[in-house]
Amino acid sequence: MSGTTTVEDKGRVVIPADVRRRLGIKPGTKLEVDVRDGGIVMKPLRRISAKDLLGIAGRERVKLKEVEDSLAEE
Repeated sequence: MSGTTTVEDKGRVVIPADVRRRLGIKPGTKLEVDVRDGGIVMKPLRRISAKDLLGIAGRERVKLKEVEDSLAEE
C-alpha cells in the first residue's frame, strides 16, 4: 500500500482515499507521527471500545454501559 502526495504550504498532506479506507481513517481520526530511518511513519490512534473487550474476561455479567464509562476519556 503506497501512493504519492504533495506537502502543502502549511505542512498539510492528503492521504490517498484508498489508504484512508483500508486503515479506517475518517475525518477527526488522530494520527501518531514518528520519524524512522529518515522517513515519516503515521498510524491511526485506535480507541478501544467496550465491544472490542467483550469476552476476554470470561462470563462476568457487566452492562456494556459500565464498561464504556470506565474506558471513557476524562
